[in-house]
Amino acid sequence: MLFSRFKNHLPTADEALKGRPEPEFTVPDRHTVLGNALLGPYPEGLEIADFGLGCFWGAERKFWQTEGVWTTLVGYQGGHTPNPTYEEVCSGHTGHTEAVRVVFDPSKVSYAALLKVFWESHNPTQGFRQGNDVGTQYRSAIYTHSPAQQQTAEASRDAYQKVLTASGYSDITTELLPAGPFYPAEPYHQQYLDKNPAGYCGIGGTGVSCPVGVAQAED
Repeated sequence: MLFSRFKNHLPTADEALKGRPEPEFTVPDRHTVLGNALLGPYPEGLEIADFGLGCFWGAERKFWQTEGVWTTLVGYQGGHTPNPTYEEVCSGHTGHTEAVRVVFDPSKVSYAALLKVFWESHNPTQGFRQGNDVGTQYRSAIYTHSPAQQQTAEASRDAYQKVLTASGYSDITTELLPAGPFYPAEPYHQQYLDKNPAGYCGIGGTGVSCPVGVAQAED
């Protein structure tokens, strides 16, 4: 099952696993590093950003280390199967990617600055893989929560494409869509690298700096 054709092919809704109406586990209450609640509702004035950039263990750590981030949690997004398990997502039969939900204070860190962390923390040109991690669950993705986020993300992508192209990289393959359902991952995945400091981290960028803001995309 793990080595099926869906490792490099997104299933349709009809092909996807049926899932379940409720999750099979309970998400912990608090972030082990930041100490804040993992699940909403969140304090007034905070915003949500969702990113997929390969294995979510290392990806989550990138964001909880970013000043202005209130909490982070990992989960599954962009697929069809409700309340999937990790094994189901890794089979490729749900259509989800491994995602990080970032709850942030926009008075302390901008969405554009979070996009810079996102772009520089992985290689967004690799399609259904990230480094040695191969499968649709490792695809690059941005799921936006407002028209303003969508516009900023599109402009950031276009600006970063210019500097990637100038550095010899191919086209960005990042999936950029309005956010759909986000299904939190199992408890042991939450803040995994805080609990297991020597654990696997597949995150690695291109080394190409990303412009902050949208002006560069208008050139």
